[in-house]
Amino acid sequence: MDYQVVLHEVESWPIDDRVRLVQDLWDRLADQGHEPDLTVEMKAELERRIEELDRNPDAGIPWEQAKSKSLERIRP
Repeated sequence: MDYQVVLHEVESWPIDDRVRLVQDLWDRLADQGHEPDLTVEMKAELERRIEELDRNPDAGIPWEQAKSKSLERIRP
């Protein structure tokens, strides 16, 4: 099937289905070992965050707590 035909078909889907498709495709790429390259800006931001954490290790919160707070914000 032609890429443009598929793209045109997907554009007619409800937004939730399109988002789910993108998430599923991304997960499958990750499962197959695909690791996208980081941009220079991304690398610089990661370095900045690591340096900030090194300067103030108590400033962060555990992942589970951050995840829980994020999910609280999106759940009704």
